[in-house]
Amino acid sequence: MSGATVTTVSSNGTYSFTKPNRESITLLAGLGVEGDVHAGVTVKHRSRVAQDPTQPNLRQVHLIHAELFDEVAGAGFEVAPGDLGENVTTRGIDLLALPTGTLLHLGAEAVVEVTGLRNPCAQIDDFRHGLLKQVVGRDENGEIVRKAGVMGVVLTGGEVRPGDPVRAELPAGPHRPLERV
Repeated sequence: MSGATVTTVSSNGTYSFTKPNRESITLLAGLGVEGDVHAGVTVKHRSRVAQDPTQPNLRQVHLIHAELFDEVAGAGFEVAPGDLGENVTTRGIDLLALPTGTLLHLGAEAVVEVTGLRNPCAQIDDFRHGLLKQVVGRDENGEIVRKAGVMGVVLTGGEVRPGDPVRAELPAGPHRPLERV
C-alpha cells in the first residue's frame, strides 16, 4: 500500500448523482466534507432519510479507487472521477479489501474511519446504462460483490488535495470484512 495517493477530490452542495472535481476539500470531524450535501451527523442519503432520519451518518465520505474506472473502461464504459458521486478518488490502495474500522490517513491531517461498502443503486444505470452490472456482481460462490467504493466517517478533519498520500492503519484483529452501509 505504499505509494497510494489521492488522485481527485470532489464535492457538491446540492443533490446530484455526480460531484464536480475541486482543487481541495476540507473534511470536518464528525460531519464529512465541508459544503457537501451528504455531510452531517445523521443520514443524508434520501432513501435512508425516508426510512429513519435519526440514523447515524456512516456515509460521510465516499472513496473510490481509480482502478475501478480502468476496469469499467475495459468493458466500454467511460467513467471519470466524481462521476459516481465519490468525494475522494484514490490510486494504489485496495479499498475493497480493507477491514471495517480501518483508519485512512489522507494528506497531512485528515483521518477517515472506513465503515463499509457503498451499496450502488439503479441511478448508476441512469448515468451509464449497464454500468450497475459492472460495479455489482457475484463471485464464484454466488455471493454479491460490491465494487463501487467504500464509505467512512471523519475522525480528524483536514484539507485533502490531489497528490496527497493515503496511508491505511488496520484495526486490531480479528478483522471484520466490509459490509454494505
